[in-house]
Amino acid sequence: MRMCRNIRLLHHFEPPTTEEEIRAAALQFVRKVSGTREPSRTDREVFDRAVEQVAAATTALLTNLTRKGEPHTRETEAAKGRARWEARAARMATVGAQHSKLTTSALRSAKARARR
Repeated sequence: MRMCRNIRLLHHFEPPTTEEEIRAAALQFVRKVSGTREPSRTDREVFDRAVEQVAAATTALLTNLTRKGEPHTRETEAAKGRARWEARAARMATVGAQHSKLTTSALRSAKARARR
């Protein structure tokens, strides 16, 4: 299973993960699970409560996890993210070029059939 690209690593950072980062991750998670970016007025209270509960659970998890190895830095993680994005963009460009060739070939075939 692939993780949503917007959910970020929060464990074992130097300087430590902030409450704002934890809340942003909780909000992203609740948005993803609920399928909505902004809840209706009737669902606002339930939505906000879910964000707070996920943030609290995340804080407890991060507090109690064992730390191994060197701490992560935001700069290193950002560089890894850029590298993943560049690799994805290169794959997409390759797929796009292949799709374009296939589409051109399919159009030629369709035109040839139409002429018959």
